[in-house]
Amino acid sequence: MKFWPTLGALACCSMLLSACASDPAPLQSTQFVSVLESSELPQPLETTGVLGPLDKLRVDVFGVEELTREVQIDASGRMSYPFIGSIEVAGQAPAEVEQLIASRLSAGYVRNPQVSVNLVDTVSQTIAIEGEVESPGIYAAAGRMTLLRALALAGGPTEFALREQVVVFRDVGDDRYAAIYDLQAVRRGALNDPQIFANDTIVLGDSPRRRAIDRLVTIAPALASPLVILFTR
Repeated sequence: MKFWPTLGALACCSMLLSACASDPAPLQSTQFVSVLESSELPQPLETTGVLGPLDKLRVDVFGVEELTREVQIDASGRMSYPFIGSIEVAGQAPAEVEQLIASRLSAGYVRNPQVSVNLVDTVSQTIAIEGEVESPGIYAAAGRMTLLRALALAGGPTEFALREQVVVFRDVGDDRYAAIYDLQAVRRGALNDPQIFANDTIVLGDSPRRRAIDRLVTIAPALASPLVILFTR
């Protein structure tokens, strides 16, 4: 995912933020960006929470230990499970797979099965973490993920990380958003720990993207609340 065409726009908005450090006037949108009256990024479309090929699941059937196992979705998007054979699961949410398995098992195999399906490992649902973290890279977005948990996956900030300005990029449909968070405020509990979703990109501290912003303007040293931006076309 490339963000270079929009970094100048983000920098322009940052310039507005810097100016407002001494001026109480509200931030204003420009032809490049729209500053949203929100402290949260919009959530991605429902399709970002679905299962994909090669994801690994844990299936539990309450009270039937022999049916508890880990299974992997094959490259065609199907998984095999005792009594019900091969079923199509790619493109479905774990809750939908629970209902499908329960329905098949109840047809003569298990009475009133209580099925739970949890994502153990994923290659289809990932986040990118780059910049001043100990281990930048691509990480699985299994389970509920927040900004602090995501950064912990990458080993946490380095000594030189710019903790006051963590940028989270997110695509929602055809729109691209960015939010800037003060990590120190999140850790203190002054700001909510924002939820991170599959396909988000987190940029912390020094990085090519961060430097592209800093060459134009220095963002205000502290954010009273997250700054949420919509990049305009």
